[in-house]
Amino acid sequence: MALTIGTAPFGQQPAGSFNFEHPRKGVLYIEDSPRRVRGRLGGETVVDSTRVKLLHESNHLPVWYFPEEDVRAELLRPSEKRTRCPWKGEASYWSIAAGGREVEDAVWSYREPVEGAAAIAGMLAFHFHALDEWLEEEDPVVGHPRDPYHRIDVHDTSRHVRVSVGGELVADSTRARVLFEAGLPPRWYFPAEDVRMDLLERSESQTTCAYKGYASYWSLGDEDDVVWTYEDPLHDALPVMGRLAFFNERVDLEVDGELQERPRTPWSR
Repeated sequence: MALTIGTAPFGQQPAGSFNFEHPRKGVLYIEDSPRRVRGRLGGETVVDSTRVKLLHESNHLPVWYFPEEDVRAELLRPSEKRTRCPWKGEASYWSIAAGGREVEDAVWSYREPVEGAAAIAGMLAFHFHALDEWLEEEDPVVGHPRDPYHRIDVHDTSRHVRVSVGGELVADSTRARVLFEAGLPPRWYFPAEDVRMDLLERSESQTTCAYKGYASYWSLGDEDDVVWTYEDPLHDALPVMGRLAFFNERVDLEVDGELQERPRTPWSR
């Protein structure tokens, strides 16, 4: 999630409203980032910069743009690929070869961007997963570049929280923790002792969150991957380490006896 995704201000379904009409597509916000960013492929550093620009675009995750001088040009090979964005212009591409690895069409640039995108003219951007490793300062970045406006708050709560699936009670607690995350509905994290673990079946699925880390999943009856946990979370999610959360979108969630409306998100069914 980010400033431009989900229920965030410039996302697909903003949770609030503006006092002016703004377009749902083509909004660009470009800012300087104060963070040192490095990317590596095959053990070799491909890019190392303290002059990064961060591009926010409607319905897209943030993207880093780097000055050409901060990218190792000798590792790049021009590609024939071209794409056109109505909000940014025509993009040229390069492939990368480093550390015995090669990734096709991994880097792009808008040499002559359209009006409104001049701040990224000639700068280079990377498909995030084209490289093996990304660092902000000395800390790994997973999933995608982090949005500095994205926030996570975790609170202990004494509210009585219950989860049912198909009419069967599967979680019941007065010691849950609620995680509020920008652009997402509240998530209620239960201690394992308050969840019917005997009803859950471990899944092979794993997802990556740039702000919380790697999630493991369980299925429950006909609901695949409806429960998750962060066993080794990133810093912001340490308070929910080892706890279990349910997709509000696919279960019956009660808080202090009140049945909650199921939110509509990409995880809805």
